[in-house]
Amino acid sequence: MGSLANILHLGVKEFRSLSRDYAMLALIVWSFTLGVYSTATGLPETLHHAPIAVVDEDRSQLSTRLVGAFQPPYFRPPALIDPATMDRGLDTGRYTFTLDIPPDFQRDVLAGRTPAVQLNVDATQIGQAFSGAGYIQNIVATEVAEFVARHRGDSAPPAGLAVRTAFNPNLTQAWFGAVMEVINQITMLSIILTGAALIREREHGTLEHLLVMPLTAGEIMLAKVWSMAVVVLVAAAFSLVVVVQGWLAVPIGGSLALFLLGAALHLFATTSMGIFLATVARSMPQLGLLTILVLIPLQILSGGTTPRESMPVLVQDLMLAAPTTHFVALAQAILYRGAGLEIVWPQLLAIFGIGSAFFFAAYRRFRSTLSQMA
Repeated sequence: MGSLANILHLGVKEFRSLSRDYAMLALIVWSFTLGVYSTATGLPETLHHAPIAVVDEDRSQLSTRLVGAFQPPYFRPPALIDPATMDRGLDTGRYTFTLDIPPDFQRDVLAGRTPAVQLNVDATQIGQAFSGAGYIQNIVATEVAEFVARHRGDSAPPAGLAVRTAFNPNLTQAWFGAVMEVINQITMLSIILTGAALIREREHGTLEHLLVMPLTAGEIMLAKVWSMAVVVLVAAAFSLVVVVQGWLAVPIGGSLALFLLGAALHLFATTSMGIFLATVARSMPQLGLLTILVLIPLQILSGGTTPRESMPVLVQDLMLAAPTTHFVALAQAILYRGAGLEIVWPQLLAIFGIGSAFFFAAYRRFRSTLSQMA
């Protein structure tokens, strides 16, 4: 009971120290509010209100149909221009796409010939240029095929493809970005806060005060782990409910309580990583540099940015030793697909096992560091 009381009181001390660190408090507030919102909404959708101009040299029923096929929200209403102004519109950045429909286009299509439609793309708008060219190609091909089939009186094809998009019907980028940013912030802040708490003790000279008290290395470490984990867990729950569900109107498919359970196990691992890094670093700038080196591969290679299936097999196997890999899979299964405990229990078990390994490695390193200071 005395050991638990020591851990509790030391944890409360960490809350008090954090309450006086206004820079860290500002980082926590920004990360789980405006940080999540800006990441979710800062990047535009794959194709959104792209400016397009059409040079209609045919003036036929088919060309008019093509012009009317480009509709919001993917494209702005097409601007009808003449060939002389086509290049100038691209050069000045006024249009991202210009479509040139040649003369006698409808006649050649109905005659069975294959007339070429010229599409000019401003590739400096790389995000929209890459996907927009494919959109325009599909729109033109579909409209021409439907026009020819209707003109010839062809019957509808015997079978068609009906696409049903699960979990994100409109493929809204913010739905994915908001949740993944919360996951990334949990990992980042848990490492930073725990490591900074230990560095702060060393810089202020209070770590030596703790050494002369009847406290063990495990009690000091556990106090920092549970207190910083509680701070991040409460902030993450607030962000999911208020920012993600409320502000961004992103639906949460599964149990928030089950996700927080997985987050707590994940924090057990990442806060231990923060302690370990703080024993290696000698100052706050060094801790920041080490954190960057650790966070970048954890966040990029864990499946939150790029699907793990598209990575080399060796990278996939190596990242199985990282808690973020299993936490991202768990979070996506719960928050996106509404998975229950019967589905995500392997990830929970893996996170707990990896967290235990990180904890004991950090404990041995921390105890060794304290013995050198004593």
